[in-house]
Amino acid sequence: MHDGRNAATAAAVPRLSLERIAASADRVPPEFRDTPQYDCEPLSEAIGCRLTIKVETANPIRSFKGRGASVLMDAMAAAGERGPIVCASAGNWGQAVAYAARRAGMPVIVYASVNANPLKVARMAALGAEVRREGEDFDTAKAAARAWAAAHGARWIEDGREAEVSEGHGSIAVELLARGDAFDHVLVPLGNGAMLAGIARWFKAASPATRVVAVCARGAPSMADSLREGRVVETLRADTIADGIAVRVPVPEALADLRGLVDAVLLVDDADIVAAMRLALAHAGLLLEPSGAVGLAALVAHRARFEGARVATVLCGGNLSDADRARLLAD
Repeated sequence: MHDGRNAATAAAVPRLSLERIAASADRVPPEFRDTPQYDCEPLSEAIGCRLTIKVETANPIRSFKGRGASVLMDAMAAAGERGPIVCASAGNWGQAVAYAARRAGMPVIVYASVNANPLKVARMAALGAEVRREGEDFDTAKAAARAWAAAHGARWIEDGREAEVSEGHGSIAVELLARGDAFDHVLVPLGNGAMLAGIARWFKAASPATRVVAVCARGAPSMADSLREGRVVETLRADTIADGIAVRVPVPEALADLRGLVDAVLLVDDADIVAAMRLALAHAGLLLEPSGAVGLAALVAHRARFEGARVATVLCGGNLSDADRARLLAD
């Protein structure tokens, strides 16, 4: 009986710590911290709600992922780890790991698919990572990276599995609520779940009245399906222009972290994402990659749901190649 109670208590303790999320708000490097957030009146008027945007693109890697990667790398360095580090990435996570590892003096190998965004691949290499191309999509590259790390005794790190990464990303929520704003909804892109888990954990403790809304690309619904069914649901394909959230195989740890924290999951089409990218450029002067615009895309696709509400969303990536810019944003 006693052992059973202990096991139940342990199972109920969230893996992500509020104390560590709060601490990460000070530990994230200054180039990734205290990012612009403001009520964007032109976007609000265009979409029909009062919208606060959190802009995570004005930093050395043009995405939010430097937050969590830096917190993880600092923890690894403090524990005496020296690499090599192996990860898989569609591009932004690999840039973040390469950037943080370079500062910590650790070598990095990043596996990316043969179809990965060429701009992101070039930036990973420029930041010092050895980039290996493997497989047709992100999850195939991830399987190859995990296998190589296991065979060679390298340190495998996986976005969504490492608690420090999600806790580092949770600093976004700390900043969003630091001014005392009362949001009706916070819309967060959902790929592997690391950013959503950190943000949702903080919001549910610090602003429980705010509805946490996850946004997935309709062509990559594995995490949406998994949250709905309460178990890992893989898909055969991930077919979306939003490469940064094109997940086929969910990370079990991330799914467990999200349990009980997400109030709704919305799906958006690629057409909605393109419309959101164009709105961001026209009304906020912001160039977003597709994955970075999906929160905004949910406001486009589900306008009536948020009409007149106080909404926040994270514009989380701006790595858009010239070819994609011409293809997606041309008049």
